Amino acid sequence: MNLETLTDFFMWSTLLNGGLLILWTGFTGFAPDLVFRTQTRWFHGSRETFDLVMYAFLGLYKIFFLTFSVIPYAVLLIIG
Repeated sequence: MNLETLTDFFMWSTLLNGGLLILWTGFTGFAPDLVFRTQTRWFHGSRETFDLVMYAFLGLYKIFFLTFSVIPYAVLLIIG
C-alpha cells in the first residue's frame, strides 16, 4: 500500500466520520425530543439517562474521530 492510497483512505474516512458526527450532533442539538422518542421505543429509560448516554457517546465518538481519522490524515498530508 503506497502513501497516496493511505492518504485517500484517511481522507474519505475523515469526511464520512466527520459528516456522521456533524449529523448526529445536529440531531441531538436541534431535535432532542424526536431522538428521545425514537430511542425510547426500543430502550426504556429516563430523559436524564438518555442525555448522559448521548453526550457521552458524542464525546467518545469525537475523541475516536480525532485520534483515528483526523490525526493520521494530517500526518500523511505532512509526510506526503
